[in-house]
Amino acid sequence: MQSNALPTAAGCSLHDAGEVWDAVRVPRAMGLEAMRILGQRCGAVVEDPSSLVLYFFVRVGAAAAWDVENTRVLGTGTAITIPPARRMAGPGVHWRMCPGDDGWITDASALRAAIGDAFGAPVTEQAAQATA
Repeated sequence: MQSNALPTAAGCSLHDAGEVWDAVRVPRAMGLEAMRILGQRCGAVVEDPSSLVLYFFVRVGAAAAWDVENTRVLGTGTAITIPPARRMAGPGVHWRMCPGDDGWITDASALRAAIGDAFGAPVTEQAAQATA
C-alpha cells in the first residue's frame, strides 16, 4: 500500500484506494450493524467520528456496480485516512476492527447482504450479480 502523504501528528496517513483495495463508505449506524451481522467474516474497518462513517475494505473492482443507498464506493482517484496500527479509539480516525492475519478485505457480496439485512437497503439483481 502506497502512502500519498506524510503521516499527521496523530500518526494517521493518507492511502490511495484502488491499488490494493477499494473502500465502501457506510454511515456509522448502518456500518456497526453490518459489522455485527458479518461477525468473523468482517475484515478491517476504519471509523471516522468527525464524518460519522465507517470504511470497509473490499477487493479492487469488487464493488464496481455497487448501488446500495446511502453508501459510496471509493476506488481509484480517492484516498482514505488510515490510523496507526492498533489505534482502537479516538479522538480522530481509528480502527473499529483492526486488520487481522487474514488481511483487510471484507467480501463485497457479504457486506452488501449485511447492509441489506440490517436496513433493507435496495439491491438490484444486476448489482448483486456483479459482486458475486
